[in-house]
Parts: sequence; structure tokens; C-alpha cells
Amino acid sequence: MADIGDAAPDFTLETAEGPIRLSDFAGRKLVLYFYPKDDTPGCTTEAIDFSALADRFAAADTTVVGVSKDSLKSHERFAAKHGLAVRLGSDPDGATVEAYGAWVEKSMYGKTYMGIDRSTFLIGRDGRIAAVWRKVKVKGHAQEVLARAEALG
Repeated sequence: MADIGDAAPDFTLETAEGPIRLSDFAGRKLVLYFYPKDDTPGCTTEAIDFSALADRFAAADTTVVGVSKDSLKSHERFAAKHGLAVRLGSDPDGATVEAYGAWVEKSMYGKTYMGIDRSTFLIGRDGRIAAVWRKVKVKGHAQEVLARAEALG
């Protein structure tokens, strides 16, 4: 499980702009936020909140990428429907989700299943994890991440 101070696990994700890798962000800050499913209420709110702060993240030299196991097509529909300004990375095989420890056992209505834990990782310019949020509550989260990214310098 990736944690503060660790070297960020490498990844390759498909996005609407083409594939991205951890190395593409060398010398910059990166926010990877993992979310369960496109176009569901909490995930939509989170994506809209990060998008609303896109200019401020850019001013803090920080790129924001949302990651789920949804297909690239699903991400494109989701982004277009809600006018999202953040990149969405498709991780259909779950390799990145697992590398960051966001694939967890969950339970609902007495049934257990595996799913994506809503979690966020702030990766510093040095490629190390600077901050981690697990079991994220969406309200106010994007603002909290922005504050940490700005403080990281």
C-alpha cells in the first residue's frame, strides 16, 4: 500500500489526451484521485469540485488526474456531460488502483465485495508521495487537497 514518503508507484493510464505515465510529471506535482464509478453522485461531485479548482491547481504547478476502472469511452462521456476540466485515467485491469492500495474489500447491505476506495494521493516534485487521503468524504476534499498542493511549494 502506497504511503507518505514512498516513491510513487509507476503507472500508465489511458486518457482522452493519450497515455500518461508517472514520468510525464517529473518535476511537477501530481494529484491522483481514485473514485469508484463515472457519473455516480459522489464521483460526479468530486470531479466537478476538482474541475472548479483547475486554474488554482495549475497555478500551483499541480496536475489532477481522476482514476477509475471505467473505460476511456465512459470517461469521455462523463467529462463531456459535466464539462470536467480534470484528466480522467482509465485503469481497466486495475493495476494502478492496486499499486496505490485503493482496491479494497467493501461491504454494503451485509454483502462484501471488492471495489475502489475513494482515495487521493499528492505526489511531490521528487516523485514521492507527500500526502494521502483514504476513505475520502467528498465535501470540501478538493479544497483540502489544493491547500496541501499549494503548501508543498
